[in-house]
Amino acid sequence: MRKLVLGLLVTLAIALVGCVTINVYFPEAAAQKAADQFIGNVIDSASPAKPVPKDPSQATESGGQHPSAMLLDLLIPTAAAADVPNIRIQTAATEAISGRMRDRFQGALGALLDSGAVGFTRDGMVVMRDAAKVPLSQRAQANATVADENRDRSALYREVANANNHPEWESQIQATFAKGWIDRAKAGWYVQNDAGAWQQK
Repeated sequence: MRKLVLGLLVTLAIALVGCVTINVYFPEAAAQKAADQFIGNVIDSASPAKPVPKDPSQATESGGQHPSAMLLDLLIPTAAAADVPNIRIQTAATEAISGRMRDRFQGALGALLDSGAVGFTRDGMVVMRDAAKVPLSQRAQANATVADENRDRSALYREVANANNHPEWESQIQATFAKGWIDRAKAGWYVQNDAGAWQQK
């Protein structure tokens, strides 16, 4: 009898797992929030946000895991559960990129944005918008600053996608950051609208 009950339970568990579908989608709202925090830290040179404490109501005596989560762990294979989307934006690489970006915004890039020579593009990059605003003797350095910033931005979008084990998200991460850069641009800075035309904030 015991073997029969055990067999029925195993069959039921297999049937339930077969019915569970894990949809891996790009978590746009979570990504935008994370991007906004990163961008705010870079542009405003604010200190990194403190981690949000866990909700104590979700903790239990059994290692802090909610009973429903324990049941799902039994019914859903670990590999499938790992595909539940979650945005991770803080890695050693992104921290290094953030530091270099902050230095640029406090220095050469910030001055170029303030002058209107450089602007934020609609695809999450920066570009020399009006080279005439930069003295001829400083243009090579200004172009190098723009190139360094864009190299770091490309690396950032790729790193965030890879850190979340979804390299295919890179273009969506870039689009999310593009919106964030434009939204957080300071008054007087130039940004591109959706049609690619320049507008001053």
